[in-house]
Amino acid sequence: MKKNELVEKVAEGASLTKADAERAINALVNAVSEALVEGDKVALKGLGTFEVRERKARTGINPRTRETIEIAASKVPAFKASSTLKDAVNK
Repeated sequence: MKKNELVEKVAEGASLTKADAERAINALVNAVSEALVEGDKVALKGLGTFEVRERKARTGINPRTRETIEIAASKVPAFKASSTLKDAVNK
């Protein structure tokens, strides 16, 4: 599902105009993004939890040259689905 399809579903489900639904979705995405940048977790009951995980520095291999390279430590966004969502997907 692409964003415009999601906007249509939200607009229909919440009796909103498409413009209002798109503003609401954009506000949600921005709020989650800002919280993750600040290091907070975002838990949405029935959906799951967004959080930032830290990856340690590690050694990798360049697939073209087969040389070993050092991969720097980094932070990555992660999502853990709730049991409610997992159960719904597995029906």
